[in-house]
Amino acid sequence: MKRMFRVWLVMCIAVTFVLPACLWAGETLDAVKKKGVVTVGVNGSLFGFGMPDEKGAWKGLDVDTGRAVAAAVFGDATKVKFVPLTAVQRFTDLQSGEIDVLCRNATRTLNRDTALGLDFVHPNYYDGQGFLISKKLGVKSARELDGATVCVLPGTTTISGDSILKAA
Repeated sequence: MKRMFRVWLVMCIAVTFVLPACLWAGETLDAVKKKGVVTVGVNGSLFGFGMPDEKGAWKGLDVDTGRAVAAAVFGDATKVKFVPLTAVQRFTDLQSGEIDVLCRNATRTLNRDTALGLDFVHPNYYDGQGFLISKKLGVKSARELDGATVCVLPGTTTISGDSILKAA
């Protein structure tokens, strides 16, 4: 009897946490169905991920993911509108409802999960960081780069990875 109560209690707690997320997603889904098209935020200039080709047709992994969402919702992969977004725009446009879903390069971080109130899906692409150094320099370890200048794109999570350099 005690075991049955525990199972029941765990189920109630699980429903308490899962149900609000399902209801919230339902509102978004209802709005998308009413519009008849899913609005997908993409990186409009990242080759292989999201950009129009020479004929204006959108191509890339993130674009195909957006089409898959449209196919899942409407049974038609063409019921999608792509909106090119900068790194600065991507999260604010998602939060404001300008787009329905973000299919764009966006690193999942604890801050983005919590402070921004975003729900990330499982990553569909993994990348990493590395150094490109001339072989002539004979560098074998990052520890040998003390005092070197390292360039990264501003506003990216690469900058937050600078602790890797400090630890090296």
